[in-house]
Amino acid sequence: MPKRKDLNSILLIGSGPIVIGQACEFDYAGSQSLRSLREDGIETILINSNPATIMTDPSMADHVYLKPLTTKSIVEILKDHPQIDAVLPTMGGQTALNLCIEADKKGIWEDYGVELIGVDIDAINITEDREQFRELMLKIGVGMAPQATATSFLKGKEIAQEFGFPLVIRASYTLGGAGASIVYKPEDFDEQLSYGLEISPIHEVMIDKALIGWKEYELELLRDKNDNVVIICAIENMDPMGIHTGDSITVAPAMTLSDRTYQKMRDMAIHMMRSIGDFEGGCNVQFAVSPDEKEDIIAIEINPRVSRSSALASKATGYPIAKVATKLAIGYTLDELDNQITKSTSALFEPTLDYVIVKIPRWNFDKFEGSDRTLGLQMKSVGEVMGIGRSFQEALHKATQSLEIKRNGLGADGKGYKDYDQIISKLTIPSWDRVFVIYDAIQIGIPLSRIHEITKIDMWFLKQYEELYILEKEISKYTIATISKELLLEAKQKGFADRQIAHMVDSYESEVYNKRTELNINRVYKLVDTCAAEFKAMTPYYYSTFEAEIEKPDGTRYVENDSIVSDKKKIVVLGSGPNRIGQGIEFDYCCVHGVLAAAECGYETIMINCNPETVSTDFDTADKLYFEPVFWEHIYDIIRHEKPEGVIVQLGGQTALKLAEKLSKYGIRIIGTSFDALDLAEDRGRFSEMLLENDIPFPKYGIAETADEASELADTLDFPLLVRPSYVLGGQGMKIVINKEELEEHVVNLLRKIPNNKLLLDHYLDGAIEAEADAICDGEDVYIIGIMEHIEPCGIHSGDSNATLPPFNLGELVMQQIKDHTKKIALALNTVGLINIQFAIKDEVVYIIEANPRASRTVPFIAKAYKEPYVNYATKVMLGEKKVKDFNFNPQLEGFAIKQPVFSFNKFPNVNKNLGPEMKSTGESILFIDSLKDDEFYNLYARRKMYLSK
Repeated sequence: MPKRKDLNSILLIGSGPIVIGQACEFDYAGSQSLRSLREDGIETILINSNPATIMTDPSMADHVYLKPLTTKSIVEILKDHPQIDAVLPTMGGQTALNLCIEADKKGIWEDYGVELIGVDIDAINITEDREQFRELMLKIGVGMAPQATATSFLKGKEIAQEFGFPLVIRASYTLGGAGASIVYKPEDFDEQLSYGLEISPIHEVMIDKALIGWKEYELELLRDKNDNVVIICAIENMDPMGIHTGDSITVAPAMTLSDRTYQKMRDMAIHMMRSIGDFEGGCNVQFAVSPDEKEDIIAIEINPRVSRSSALASKATGYPIAKVATKLAIGYTLDELDNQITKSTSALFEPTLDYVIVKIPRWNFDKFEGSDRTLGLQMKSVGEVMGIGRSFQEALHKATQSLEIKRNGLGADGKGYKDYDQIISKLTIPSWDRVFVIYDAIQIGIPLSRIHEITKIDMWFLKQYEELYILEKEISKYTIATISKELLLEAKQKGFADRQIAHMVDSYESEVYNKRTELNINRVYKLVDTCAAEFKAMTPYYYSTFEAEIEKPDGTRYVENDSIVSDKKKIVVLGSGPNRIGQGIEFDYCCVHGVLAAAECGYETIMINCNPETVSTDFDTADKLYFEPVFWEHIYDIIRHEKPEGVIVQLGGQTALKLAEKLSKYGIRIIGTSFDALDLAEDRGRFSEMLLENDIPFPKYGIAETADEASELADTLDFPLLVRPSYVLGGQGMKIVINKEELEEHVVNLLRKIPNNKLLLDHYLDGAIEAEADAICDGEDVYIIGIMEHIEPCGIHSGDSNATLPPFNLGELVMQQIKDHTKKIALALNTVGLINIQFAIKDEVVYIIEANPRASRTVPFIAKAYKEPYVNYATKVMLGEKKVKDFNFNPQLEGFAIKQPVFSFNKFPNVNKNLGPEMKSTGESILFIDSLKDDEFYNLYARRKMYLSK
């Protein structure tokens, strides 16, 4: 049956600002969903308060409402659009589901005659109410861990007494495991129980007997109205039960599951999905399996919506779950839909993987001083990376190389732990770097049986690690001259980077690269095609690997490569890698717009990125997607293979920018602002000279490389001082110090964390107002796209400040200085493309804090506020297709727009919540106000100095 004729206008609820537990995977899902609806000629109305995402781009929906996610906003939209037939709440994470339930309870959907599609309220209620869910599972014969519900403190104590420890406490109706914990000792129980009851919106917790050491699996399902069900992906958590899946290292396909148990799990998942309600769409089911021969299966939970894992499963298989789930919600059946990748098979076809996927989370504990860094049932990661390889070992290495934490992979970089007690402690208490510590443990001789006993990680995974270490030991016996082709090929097939091999044979990375090129050990590219190459795929979505040569009967040797290079002119866009604080979804927004603009200019577009949550890694955003680490070796090989006109680095945040020097050194053209100009902005000495030449004021500063030098500088600069390392993003390591003791302590700490770094010491302008400007420059003309004034004083990182567009109390003299300085700096830096400049204003004088000739965190916000596609314009300027004067700029904004930061402090209850020069916010929302008399503005302004920390 084709789509329903009675659905002509649909409201989609987005997920709001990014918080830990709900990140840009829902931007990806929502964007796919909107495109899917528009393909069918359905009018789309979107509500989402997040300005940094592609989803809220005016091109994505017919009507985009950047409003707070409240029932009040929903009612306003339904009044404006009486034609809305249905609401789709399954693409916006827990936020959208909770809002949908609240609107249902208030009778809003009924009042306006709006139908709920993609899920039904009963299914949500059954899966969220843990008591109801438990009863249903027992009724249909699905095993559960012993558990009971508590709605009071007293009841919780009674349950604990009955079950005994260890116990798991889970709060109902929360996201990312908020309020969940494992309690090993009775003395910790009261505090955790109180916290769980408090954080649950309905003050209810489920208390389970903890299944410590059991293995954890997830299945992604889709069902249509004819009750056809497909299982898109089976994902195995390498970490056993006890660590939230969002914080676990996960692997697809499942590696250590017997086929018998997998079939049983499939049947259970389908049975569970059918039992919770009669709806069409996606579903995620989590199971625990006992680590013995019996392989008992127990259900953990089911989510009747697109989940965090759906984005991963979509990228892992090439099957666009959100897109298909949307089609099912509007009445299509799976057998009517095409597989989007092959274009020749049906969507009623379960993907087959002929490769391995490894996902590793990315944490940001350094931003939360004093935070509990152990991993448990509450999710703490801020992003993730995915590696694709022909084997688990290759995929694991590629994922670790993608993390951008100054590691080159597992081992072989001299950065591992050597201390026995420290290693045992890190294995015992799950920590963010356990993926590396396992290798260190094997390296210092701890037996696998002991590592297994401590971590409960399946022996199969540990043996894979051991094989890597044995190979490293073998390679270390040779030099670059004596290593054999076979051994070098094996190292590359198992994912070791050239840098790691160089470390083992004591040579330079370039020597290893030259050696393998000479031996014809080159990367080849394989397709992600959903069907293990059984059918031809039409979508160019690639990963790299190394293969042994095949010999033909005539003696010629070759290696099979699926990536055919066209003769079109090409542009590579470097993505921004994993999300982290300071570099989030706003750079993905910029990359996607850069790709689309380059395509409009007639280029074949090539995207390189390793973040499974984003729109940039969707299989049809760019003409070619390379799902690879944004890591020099991988990028260089792709560039040599594709021979593009050049590479765009200024849209992918600091990740892409850091590679500019190497690209420049290797003679690869950087599109837009040159490396020299990028470096001039980062090099404080050169930058200050340029400011002096242009008669532009800046705070007094100095550069120090030791604590003694810093102390001497302090005598000439005067306290308070702002101390920061060079070349960092998101204010990492920045601090305001007010005396020599604080200065020495901070400098010593910084140099320990980031050795050989130059430290910048600026005189901190106490009590100054902070402002920033974004502009587009073509080398001749400068157009300022937006000037923002921060509500908070200078000293709080711009990413943590409420930024007001346009400014609300800067006089004409100050505004003129900002405009003049911006134009002078943009031209002096030879900017071609975007530039962001930050200012401190004191006594009517505008000082320069810093300039970044790249896309900034605020560009998407300005584009949404003024309803103008600035990244599209900037990309065309970078490519030399257009000049600034060719655009007809027409910003439209009545009143003011405020970019409001959103924090995830609830994940770290004991952390100091004071704000300072180091960024701590995980996301942002946009607030439109008509005038400065608005209550919300008044409240923000009244609180502006509350959190300032020195």
